[in-house]
Amino acid sequence: MTLLKVHNLTTQFFTDDGVVKAVDGVSFSLESGDTLGIVGESGSGKSVTALSIMRLVQTPPGRIVDGSVLFNDSTDLLKLRRKEMRSIRGKRIAMIFQEPMTSLNPVYTIGNQIAEAIQLHEGGSSSQVRDHTIEMIHTVGIPEPERRYGEYPHQLSGGMRQRAMIAMALSCKPDILLADEPTTALDVTIQAQILDLIAGLQKKFGMAMILVTHDFGVIAEVTERVIVMYAGQFVEEGATRDIFANPQHPYTQGLLRSIPPLKKMPEGEKLATIKGVVPHLARLPEGCNFQDRCPKVQQKCREQEVPYDERVGGGKKRCFYPG
Repeated sequence: MTLLKVHNLTTQFFTDDGVVKAVDGVSFSLESGDTLGIVGESGSGKSVTALSIMRLVQTPPGRIVDGSVLFNDSTDLLKLRRKEMRSIRGKRIAMIFQEPMTSLNPVYTIGNQIAEAIQLHEGGSSSQVRDHTIEMIHTVGIPEPERRYGEYPHQLSGGMRQRAMIAMALSCKPDILLADEPTTALDVTIQAQILDLIAGLQKKFGMAMILVTHDFGVIAEVTERVIVMYAGQFVEEGATRDIFANPQHPYTQGLLRSIPPLKKMPEGEKLATIKGVVPHLARLPEGCNFQDRCPKVQQKCREQEVPYDERVGGGKKRCFYPG
């Protein structure tokens, strides 16, 4: 069953430097129980894609200018009134943000913030809401949940704050979870714990998930399907196993080559990098957005818009000279 179908999603920011094409004609679908990863470097448009689906893009300067986001094959989220969207956001589709310290309100207790979502969408007496909140705090692995209920964000470690964000997002058992860099700023051991927790709760609640990250290690561990994003566009997508085994787009190949190897590198050998930087999204070049950094670039790449075609082994890629 298709839970989410995104078609030609286009989000722009109107700034003094010009129109920033943060998300440029993005299309994909999410099936029930699926785990989809969106990967790319900073500035590629990953987070704005997730915020656009949730209708959380700050306006002004941002605006969703085109496209549709169909939920359950019937409801276009982009056409809902604000009140109607609020009834879906948090209950049917929830989001974990990348930095809990800026997402949690410092003047309210952890318990109050989780309880607010439960009260809004589920209702119930104050004692029922409190019990549900404490149960969620326990479910995400925070010790002494009754004591933590009354503590403030600054009293919790980074890992516990992220667990509190997960409890808030999952308190109403949503159909879809959007996780935006959920392990950013956490040390490696805590990252692994958070990923295991999310995967376990996804299975327990039967959710579909979109995981936004810049880390291919996280993609390999958690996702079944992956989309690679660059300069506001999807450049490649396919089954995670296929993308790792046989990447088609030069950008995907560069990202995978830049992953540090498990074994010690030979003396004098340096880690591969992708030269240059992501182009300014208000001044994108004609043709392929990756042209100035691509080792395979030809004149055709600089002159023609690149179609998003089938890739070897299934999926899609945006490249004239793949493989």
